Amino acid sequence: MRKPIKHTVTHENLLDLVPSGPVWRVDWGEIWSLWPELAVLDTCPQDPIHHAEGDVGTHTRMVVESLVSDPDWKGLPDMDRANLFWAAVLHDVGKPAVTKHEDGGRISSRGHSRVGASIARELLWYAGSPFAWREALCGIIAHHQLPFWLIERPDPPRMAIETSWRCRPDHLCLHAKADALGRICQDQRTILESVSLAALTFQEAGCWDHPFTFANDESRVAYFELDDRDPQYAAHEAFPCTVTVMSGLPGAGKDTWISKHRPEHPVVSLDLIRGELGVAATDNQGQVIQAAHERAREHLRAGRDFAWNATNVTRQNRSRVLRLLRDYGACIEIVYLEPSPGQLRRQNRDRPDAVPDAVIDHLARKLEPPQVWEAHSLLVVS
Repeated sequence: MRKPIKHTVTHENLLDLVPSGPVWRVDWGEIWSLWPELAVLDTCPQDPIHHAEGDVGTHTRMVVESLVSDPDWKGLPDMDRANLFWAAVLHDVGKPAVTKHEDGGRISSRGHSRVGASIARELLWYAGSPFAWREALCGIIAHHQLPFWLIERPDPPRMAIETSWRCRPDHLCLHAKADALGRICQDQRTILESVSLAALTFQEAGCWDHPFTFANDESRVAYFELDDRDPQYAAHEAFPCTVTVMSGLPGAGKDTWISKHRPEHPVVSLDLIRGELGVAATDNQGQVIQAAHERAREHLRAGRDFAWNATNVTRQNRSRVLRLLRDYGACIEIVYLEPSPGQLRRQNRDRPDAVPDAVIDHLARKLEPPQVWEAHSLLVVS
C-alpha cells in the first residue's frame, strides 16, 4: 500500500526546477526531496545485464543528465522541455512497486511503465499540473520502452499510428535516446539503432510530431477496434443517436454537468439504479450493470440520445459501456470531469451520498482518464 501523496509540491515548483541555459544545471538536491517516490529509487535494484550502473536512482539521474545535454531537448519550447524533463525524472518511478528477484540472480520490473504512469499522474494531479501537460507526460512514461522494440513487432506501422494518439512520437524517441544513453550495458548501440528505426517508422507512417490524421472520427474509432482496418479508409458517418458517457471520480460534478448541458437527455445512472435495487456501492454490482445495460438498450433501439452516468475512471470499465454503444452504431461523446483534489473533496462532502475519502484515494490511484481515440469526441472539464 502506497503512502498518501505529499500535497506541498506545486506545478510552479516543477517548472522552476527545469534546467535552463547557459549552465543547464540539474538541482538534484531539490528534485530528490520533492517526493518519497523518488528517494526510494536509490534502493531499488536493477538487472545488471541491462543496467550495470546499479540502482534505479543512479539510472534516472544518468537519463536526465543525458537528456539535458541533448541539443534537441534544449531547442524545444519551454513547456515541452519541462514536460520531457519531468518525464525523464519520473519515467521509472513504477519500478519499486514491481521489481522482483528471479531465478539465476536476474531482476525484473515487468509492468513498471504502466504503474509509473499511474504514480506520476497522481503526483502531478496533487501538484496542480494542467491536464493536457500531465497526460502528455504520462503518455511518455507509459510507452517509454516502445521505441526499443517497435521494429520487432509484427506490424510496426500500425503500432506507430496507435502510439501517435497516446503520446507524441518525436518526444517519445527523444526520451528513449536519453534512456538508452543513461545506462551501462553491452547492447547500448543496438538499443540506439532500434530507437532510430522507430523514429523512421513514425516518420514514414506520417505521425512523427502529431497524431496520425484519419479521414474522420468514425475512421479513427474503428481503426482502434479493428485489427485489419486500413488507416486511410474513410468511414461512413450516419449515427442513429448520440450518447454522452460521463467519466470522473465521485464528487467530480457529473450530475451537475448533465443537468446543465444535457437537461433534455434521459439518464442511465448507476447510482440511481443502485438506490432502486437497494445495492450498496461495496456490494456485487452485477445486477446493477445488467439493469443499466438493459435501459441503455431501450434507448439505443429507439435511436434516442441519452447520457450514461457512472465513474468510468478505468479503461476496462469504460470499454464495456463503449462496446455496447458501438454495437448499436451510436455516436459516442465522453465528458471527463477533473476538479482539483481539494475541490473534489469539498464537492463530495456536499453530496447527500458522499463517499469516504479513502474510496476516492483508491480510485484516484487506478485513474485512467479517457483518451480521444476511445470515442468520437472527448470533452475534458478541469
